[in-house]
Amino acid sequence: MKTSNIILAIIAAVGAFALGVVTQVINPDEKVNALWLVVAAACFFIISYRLYGTFICAKVLSLNDRIVTPSKRLTDGRDYHPTHKWVLFGHHFAAIAGAGPLIGPVLAAQFGYLPGFLWILIGASIGGAVHDTVILSASVRRNGRSLAQIAKDEVGPVAGVTAAIAILFIIIVALGGLGLAVVNALSHSAWGTFTIAATIPIALFMGLYLYKIRPGQVGEVTVIGVAALILAVFLGGYIPGSSLEPYFNLDKNLLVFLMAVYGFVASVLPVWMLLCPRDYLSTYMKIGPVLILAVGVIALAPDIQMSAVTKFVHGGGPIIPGTLFPFMFITIACGAISGFHSLVSSGTTPKMIESESEIKMIGFGAMLTEGFVAVIAVIAASILLPGDYFAINTKLPFDKLAEMGFPVGMIAELSQAVGTDVAGRPGGAVSLAVGMASIFSSLPGMKGLMPYWYNFALMFEALFILTTVDTGTRVARFILQELGSYAYKPLGRTDWIPGTIFTSFLVVGSWGFLIYSGSISTIWPMFGVANQLLAAIAFCVGTTIIIKMNKLKYAWVTFVPMLFMFATTLVASYQLFYMFMGKASAAANPSEAFTFKLDAFLVLVMATLAVIALVDSVYKWYGYLAGKREIITSEVVEWATEMEVH
Repeated sequence: MKTSNIILAIIAAVGAFALGVVTQVINPDEKVNALWLVVAAACFFIISYRLYGTFICAKVLSLNDRIVTPSKRLTDGRDYHPTHKWVLFGHHFAAIAGAGPLIGPVLAAQFGYLPGFLWILIGASIGGAVHDTVILSASVRRNGRSLAQIAKDEVGPVAGVTAAIAILFIIIVALGGLGLAVVNALSHSAWGTFTIAATIPIALFMGLYLYKIRPGQVGEVTVIGVAALILAVFLGGYIPGSSLEPYFNLDKNLLVFLMAVYGFVASVLPVWMLLCPRDYLSTYMKIGPVLILAVGVIALAPDIQMSAVTKFVHGGGPIIPGTLFPFMFITIACGAISGFHSLVSSGTTPKMIESESEIKMIGFGAMLTEGFVAVIAVIAASILLPGDYFAINTKLPFDKLAEMGFPVGMIAELSQAVGTDVAGRPGGAVSLAVGMASIFSSLPGMKGLMPYWYNFALMFEALFILTTVDTGTRVARFILQELGSYAYKPLGRTDWIPGTIFTSFLVVGSWGFLIYSGSISTIWPMFGVANQLLAAIAFCVGTTIIIKMNKLKYAWVTFVPMLFMFATTLVASYQLFYMFMGKASAAANPSEAFTFKLDAFLVLVMATLAVIALVDSVYKWYGYLAGKREIITSEVVEWATEMEVH
């Protein structure tokens, strides 16, 4: 037996034992230690990458480095730009991850730690990683075209237009949900706001340094960027109480406006100037703290305080409405299966990838890395006392929480330790920051640094939300320009400045309105439905492509998760529609009623579009398999010469 196989067998055995402890099959009467969640997740994802990832890339997709990628064939220095694989991994990981794998698992902890943990492992491995890799490969072989364009070319014009409209809705809702989390976290937090603001000039400097001052010096710019971010966190501690505090102690409305301005500017700048360096920097700020957290969890071995399953699996939860199925599966989107990833995999990344062999690391690997981040988020939320967890993530009075069986324990102490009142800050960001700060400050030599760790954690989260804002707004702008070109042809040109400005303004105005008018209990479930419906559409497209590759025997890799996504999200759509309509009828004023009716309408539209896309896809599949429809592909394959390969 090969050494590699022996190592895999050992990893599998350790992972199986760890899973037994986590599920309480082993030692059922004892509290679960958080380190077992880390061990189980690490083992599971290593095996998934080594075995299933290799199978998908080699057998299903047949990746080949002799095929010239669009970044080399279509280099323009703006969107198409060959990028070092580690820098691109950083961009891709940061763009797909955002704050979703941090916030969703935290919110879903209301159902208990176990359902979310298991869904992350299974969903990320056989769903999310496959979803991302298949769409990335498809886009690379189609000149970096968007998911909507691929759907139009491969499935048909109905699917293409439907997918484009659905994607546009979904991006706007997604950015609204993620943006609301950071706004709630940074509202009247001068320290946190200063730190996040500092990341913008840091990223701009990194872009200039890497591409103009010292081209290709990735190591140098990494050291400079990380050092500057750490310095920003410490300097932020001097902002409260200083003459600068009024400039950073901002309310929600102003933060929404500033975020919209940032999204607008970031979406029109060249990718090398802000998007790539910020994403690369963000990767270090995500992977680094996550690894430290993992080490901290192993070293400190904190017990999980949240029960494996809570009574809210049957509904009635104060954070996420509805029952475990389907709401847990739409709450944890990023970290398991996320349709938003298909926009990145068919947006910026395929235009920058240098060779097809890198698709496995960037597509499959980045998704599993995100899954591990989501597991750490589950731990950070679950080590808090359940009463404290609910006190942070809801605005319910403490006595009400006690009546529900969740007495508040240490909120006062936690607020004092981090230097701000953490109660009543829903959205998941604050409870995650508190959990992370508790672990960090318990490490040797870190006692007394909890305020710094808390604000570092807020920066850690907000940095990734802004990264998603960068990418999401840019992708939405591409799609809106494409749709607008049917009415006015010049809008379809991405180099036409007036069209770029106009469409970017419409996008940021739309998601800015959602942040301004919504709440986490309404926007996040709607975001989850939108996100997962997009994943279902992407799986439809992926299945079509696999069939056209004459690999019908492998179509199950996308078809099975597609069925689950449709079943889950359509049930959730049905329930959310009637929930929003019920809230509209009981609204206190016409403005509130209008907002709930708009939410219901958006859910209905997205579900309808997704069903249309599914029906159209099934019709086309029947035609291909029955021999009634000619198989035509939009693949653009240019083979490199032997000299170019070597």
